[in-house]
Amino acid sequence: MPKRVADVSIFSMVFKSLTNASFRPSVVRCVKSIFYNFFFRQYRAVLFPGKIPVSQVDHELDRKIPFSPAWMGIYGDFTAFWIRSIGFLREELEEGTVDAIRDFFDSMGALYRFAAEVYQKNLSTTRRPLYLRRPGFILIHIFDPHLMCIPSLHVMVVIRTYTKFAAILRSLGEEERYAPQIAELKKGALDITEAILYVKQHSVNCIAAAMYAMTCFDPVLFPLSEAEDFVSRLFAEPVLGEPPLVDQQDGEIIKNHIVNLYRRFLSECPAGEAWDMPLINFLRSQQR
Repeated sequence: MPKRVADVSIFSMVFKSLTNASFRPSVVRCVKSIFYNFFFRQYRAVLFPGKIPVSQVDHELDRKIPFSPAWMGIYGDFTAFWIRSIGFLREELEEGTVDAIRDFFDSMGALYRFAAEVYQKNLSTTRRPLYLRRPGFILIHIFDPHLMCIPSLHVMVVIRTYTKFAAILRSLGEEERYAPQIAELKKGALDITEAILYVKQHSVNCIAAAMYAMTCFDPVLFPLSEAEDFVSRLFAEPVLGEPPLVDQQDGEIIKNHIVNLYRRFLSECPAGEAWDMPLINFLRSQQR
């Protein structure tokens, strides 16, 4: 039975990355970018409110998606998700992936800086229930001020993970050999994307914005065709041994909204213009 990416030890990969001189500079740059562009910017906004506008970005379709605390484990796995993918490449292909893994770490740090181009101009939030019966929810209420919803970094990170993973294997001539693992990661990215909706950390609008951001960030790895395919697969397969919590009719309505809003953002960004302006304009339209 082929090895799954999910079987890779995240702790082993973190240790190897921090102790390997080849990876350490890229790892440090990545971690600094994550802490500065996600945590520091959010907490600064909490401590000094009013300096950056905050928009409420919920959509009425969010009501069609049930709140399901059981999905917290999948939601919280997004960091381990991309680290395991790097670990898999390292364990399976060893020295041949050193440059690719360094680039993977660097691109993740760049992703957070890219998203912050929106956050530093306009923050965003959604209504989320104050649910404290599971440790995971307690942690997100304590450590996540919930001011960076558009674009969703959860969605951006998982999209980057499965597309970059596939691109590295393709560049090494190993795409066919590791096709099951590529499919595994894409399914995992879809599961985490659904999870952010089920635990009410994001709106359907946040997914469209994240997909648009990813097409701007890397149009080669996440073109329109891939974005449309990604959306089409949401709410389509069992997760946690259960069928989708959104019925088929509502699922189609939600997916149509996501892909249409994604296309709208693309159409509102003429060549040569700042990529973030469609999102900034949308956020400004949502201010009360």
